[in-house]
Amino acid sequence: MRAFEFYNPTRLIFGRGQLEALKREVPKYGKRVLLVYGGGSIKRSGLYDKVIGILREIGTEVTELSGVEPNPRLSTVHKGVDLCKTNHIDLILAVGGGSVLDCAKAIAVGAKYDGDMWDFAERKAVAQDALPLGTILTMAATGSEMNSGSVITNEKTQEKLGWGSVHAFPAFSILDPENTYSLPKDQTVYGMVDMMSHVLEHYFHLDTNTPVQLGWCETVLRTVIETAPRLIEDLENYELRETIMFCGTMALNGILNMGLAGDWATHNIEHAVSAVYDIPHGGGLAIIFPNWMKHNLQQDVSRFKRLAVNVFHIDPAGKTDEETALEGIQALRDFWTSIGAPSTLKDYDIDASQIGVMADKAVKFGPFGNFAKLQREDVVAIYEASL
Repeated sequence: MRAFEFYNPTRLIFGRGQLEALKREVPKYGKRVLLVYGGGSIKRSGLYDKVIGILREIGTEVTELSGVEPNPRLSTVHKGVDLCKTNHIDLILAVGGGSVLDCAKAIAVGAKYDGDMWDFAERKAVAQDALPLGTILTMAATGSEMNSGSVITNEKTQEKLGWGSVHAFPAFSILDPENTYSLPKDQTVYGMVDMMSHVLEHYFHLDTNTPVQLGWCETVLRTVIETAPRLIEDLENYELRETIMFCGTMALNGILNMGLAGDWATHNIEHAVSAVYDIPHGGGLAIIFPNWMKHNLQQDVSRFKRLAVNVFHIDPAGKTDEETALEGIQALRDFWTSIGAPSTLKDYDIDASQIGVMADKAVKFGPFGNFAKLQREDVVAIYEASL
């Protein structure tokens, strides 16, 4: 285990009826709020009216930024930054899924920066401050409600880059599983693939003496696997939504990866795909992750075998470690397919024509991956296997 410091300042407010916490939390930061949300689902579900009602009750001045894209765009971030500066915003309140939250984080740091927020994504600058951010989560997936990371798409350059800052942690996040009831089946599936992928990114690491962390990861993965088939058949089941929502937060709030450095290459490879083709992030991960696993199997066959046995209950008797490991990878593929996730790039009408372009974007900052260092040719091979 490597030496580490753990820091997470987000106040997590979890459970049924917790929207009332807005009355307590918002006044801590001021009266002028930028309300950030997506394409209107919060209005159809009635959540928008509830939030606005509470904000009006406590005398808040509300400025709105709607229309945040599923892969949030830099141009939308710019709009939000301008609104913050023009209206002297005290607090940003993001209501939505991970994309809305990621966009709000970028606005929060951009509002306190004289240059373009994209400088942070390109590693040309480091954020020094941010507006306070509160979140109300409507989709269990990214863990953005309790971490400092964000992913933004620059539509002009067709780049999708992850970035992070200690200043981008939400001050508070309200998670009521009932607010995910309106999420359709496909988005629910993408969210579960995303959170499982976060756990798998932690799981594949080279640090030693991490039995607790590996056990935590396996527990979260098994829980999602056990819950997912029931949830997609009963989308308004509170207990199932509650379980998945908690798994999504735990998958990427810094707890599972204390003392280790996960891989994160698969996310980088997928970001290049959705930058060019604007596909759902969870769908892209479902396609790419098993192929990343096969490509890097020899890096540590024992880790893949452990996943197969402990998570997918593959019987290793009479099999080589590699055979057991491959069965585990296939079990992951089969599970994601069984709940409705895509398995090939062709499912999104993506052919080989842009593989070189996507590979170039993936290696923008050089070779990457902590479990297995990938060169451009590795990325190309993984894309080809994903067609």
